[in-house]
Amino acid sequence: MKPWREVAVPHQDVLEGTFQQSEFAADITAVNTGKASREYQDAGAFFDRTFITEGMALLLTQVAQRLAGRGGEPVVQLQTAFGGGKTHTMLAVYHLATRKCALADLAGIPALVDRAGLMDVPQARVAVLDGTAHAPGQPWKRGSQTIKTLWGEIAWQLGGAEAFALVAEADATGTSPGKDALRELLERHSPCVVLIDELVAYIRQFPESQAISGGSYDSNLSFVQALTEAVKLVPRAILLASLPESELEAGSQRGAAALRALEKTFGRVQALWKPVATEEAFEIVRRRLFEPVRDEKTREAVCRAFVDAYIAEGVKLPADTQERHYYDRLLHAYPIHPEVFDRLYEDWTTIDGFQRTRGVLKLMAKVIYRLWKDDNKDLLIMPGSLPLYEGSSRNELTYYLPAGWDAVIERDIDGDRAETTALENKEPRFGQVGAARRIARTIFLGSAPSSVASKVAARGLDRAHIILGCLQPGQAASVYADALGRLADRLHYLNSSGDKSHDATRFWFDTRANLRREMEDRKRRFDDRTEVRGKIAEALKKTIGNATFFDGVHTFTPHGDVPDDTALRLMVLPPETWYAREENRLAFEGVLEIISKNGAKPRYRGNRLLFLAPDHGALSRLNDVTRVVLAWDSIVEDVKVGRLNIDLLQKNQAEKELKSAEDALPRVVRECYKWLLCPMQDAPTDPKPAIEAFALNTTGGSIGGAIEQVCTENELVITTWSPIHLRAKLNELYWKGAQNAVSAATFFEDTLRYLYMPRLRTRDVLVQAIRAGAVSKDFFGTAYGEANSKFEGFSFGGGNVIVDDTLLLIEPKAAQVYEEENRRVQAAATPTVFTAKGTGGASEAPTVYASDGGSASPPMAITPTPAPARPKTFYGSAEVQPATAKMRLVQIAEEIVSVLASDPNATVRLVVEISAEFPDGAGDGVKRAVSENARSLGLKSADWE
Repeated sequence: MKPWREVAVPHQDVLEGTFQQSEFAADITAVNTGKASREYQDAGAFFDRTFITEGMALLLTQVAQRLAGRGGEPVVQLQTAFGGGKTHTMLAVYHLATRKCALADLAGIPALVDRAGLMDVPQARVAVLDGTAHAPGQPWKRGSQTIKTLWGEIAWQLGGAEAFALVAEADATGTSPGKDALRELLERHSPCVVLIDELVAYIRQFPESQAISGGSYDSNLSFVQALTEAVKLVPRAILLASLPESELEAGSQRGAAALRALEKTFGRVQALWKPVATEEAFEIVRRRLFEPVRDEKTREAVCRAFVDAYIAEGVKLPADTQERHYYDRLLHAYPIHPEVFDRLYEDWTTIDGFQRTRGVLKLMAKVIYRLWKDDNKDLLIMPGSLPLYEGSSRNELTYYLPAGWDAVIERDIDGDRAETTALENKEPRFGQVGAARRIARTIFLGSAPSSVASKVAARGLDRAHIILGCLQPGQAASVYADALGRLADRLHYLNSSGDKSHDATRFWFDTRANLRREMEDRKRRFDDRTEVRGKIAEALKKTIGNATFFDGVHTFTPHGDVPDDTALRLMVLPPETWYAREENRLAFEGVLEIISKNGAKPRYRGNRLLFLAPDHGALSRLNDVTRVVLAWDSIVEDVKVGRLNIDLLQKNQAEKELKSAEDALPRVVRECYKWLLCPMQDAPTDPKPAIEAFALNTTGGSIGGAIEQVCTENELVITTWSPIHLRAKLNELYWKGAQNAVSAATFFEDTLRYLYMPRLRTRDVLVQAIRAGAVSKDFFGTAYGEANSKFEGFSFGGGNVIVDDTLLLIEPKAAQVYEEENRRVQAAATPTVFTAKGTGGASEAPTVYASDGGSASPPMAITPTPAPARPKTFYGSAEVQPATAKMRLVQIAEEIVSVLASDPNATVRLVVEISAEFPDGAGDGVKRAVSENARSLGLKSADWE
């Protein structure tokens, strides 16, 4: 397929860049006075470049019939939007009436004459009244004749001095000549045409209730009314007048009042007038700017390729592109894409001052000139083709817009320094088709008018129309969709409504930086050490959750503020203490410092700490997302308190963006804080601790759950311990040489301090291991103290152990030896009792022998006595050592008190007496604690002396 430049060649004046001067220097007064360029002045050249629209054809038919005396409307009011083709239509009527050539030489006119049922159209006199040509209070000259009023001007143009004589008195006095005088004037010089342009601009200049040389406000309105009535009475006279469409175009309040008055006057006799349709505008622009297309097959092939591409993309494009008539629209508009016309006629013509026809022609002439010079190879001239990088084309558009658009275009849309150009240079797949710049140009064309025009129904363009303005056959819509998504996050002045990924989302440019750019600017304001770190800490606390596995979680806490106690604690390292596999120095040094220091003091229980460290690769993203949350939060807060004024749409956008950023932050925190650092030491003889890093699962569940899983699977923290492992550790480190017993409390304290010791979840883990091992003789014996080589409360395999600070764990072999020795000693200290039988077979009293191996006295017979009476009272007392008080009191309760209480008839009463002496006096802490505990336990007496 060939590009547009090889099929449709612009007119020479467009190629030379002189179109503005030749095409727009003329107006109806310039033509009437012979001062216009050839394109307007010569009737043949004018019709060669004029596309006769449906409305113009109807009007020219009416004019032909009227001038031939075959009917037709006498008065036609042309009232269309600014730039709707009124002046051009008047010029067509002017050339038809004043032509100097045959009708056959006027392109398109013979067909109209045939339609009117005429053989010919007589030439006619024409009077042109241009409301901007003269001032009401300043007379003007026609030869030697001074003219003061509009009626004087009409008379002079129709018949010179002779005709002027009919209205001379009325012209001198500034009063309307009346219907009869005007009818006589028109009849004498018919066939005639009166063309009135910019009438409101003339009449609104009259001062209120004051007559000047041009008459008065009322006399001019009376003249217009009389003229319309007179034209109606003259069969071969016709009046055409143009009025603004709206009061806004009429100018001042006087202009609006004049417009309303003239509308009533013309409304009595005006004919209907159909303005230029958008489809007709295609042909007008094509004919005025391009030579006739000679290669029809190529044009049809290109248009067919576009339609096929649109059908292939389906729902990604507007619905009307899937209909059959879109092919016809492409043919009619070729080589300009219909979307260009739609945007210009639907959006840009809503701007006050932008002319429907001239404005579009002037703009497209400059666009075509620049694209031709730059060797543009697009198949059609599309919205994405607009050369906004070039000053003349850009200025033609920004002229109608408020100040500030130049900066928007240069920074965000088009040019060497624009963000779009930078993105295309960075991303080759975008750069190959110019995707970013094409999208930005399309959005600008479709959204810039909404910054000034109030008639635009919905601001901006949806995704489908944006892609339509860029996509050419052979390209994929996905490339433009991806580029749009990138631009939505990157550009300063690009705004969007709702979710940027949704098809119904609309995009538009504005001279105010968008909220995203406001957010980007605010991101840089926050301090890393305070605000950013604080927000990360807050997110970490929420993400880690309760973390019941640990007794305490310390986020970015200085080591001096972390207690040095028995609790298992997780320390979350700050962002600057990051970890990476290839570079771990910062994190390891930070961990070693914390486990050795507690502020200015040394830390003794360093084996109770585990560490959560950030990943260096994910740290920058975490920092960025955190700043995004802070920025959106500050914007939402400023809107609430009135520090930032934005519209409701932007307010909703800010709140939605804040919610989205807050939802993303926990996920990013999880991805960044994924390293669990565990200090460890294989043996006491190792020169320095080692630190091992474990990667956490960053998906599903909480960070606390992931840490617990790693700790238990890798035995970094022991939650259940076997007595086998306890015995092994005791054998390895404590039961050596003559040392065959160790305090359980000492062992637990060592697990808190030394990295080569097991890290128990809590003290209960050790307690359960001791209780499990105490029921067997395979692991250890137990006692509650040692004095004079004797173990207090010794037990070996007996179970029922109480784990307290006095508990000793005894090496199994030593415990067995001690048990055997203790049994032998007890056996030796117990007397042997047996019963001797007499010869008569009767029972005799037992004979007692000393068991000390010495000589015994001869056996002595014991006379049996009657059974004593059953005891009714028991008294018992025991001296209990404080060190073994817990065990001894439990034994007394279980082995004595519970036995006594087993008899339901027994009344058991216990009295516990406690006596303590302090040679130097009891300390305040001891006294206070004992008194409070005695009171809470309900002791009958608790006195201090």
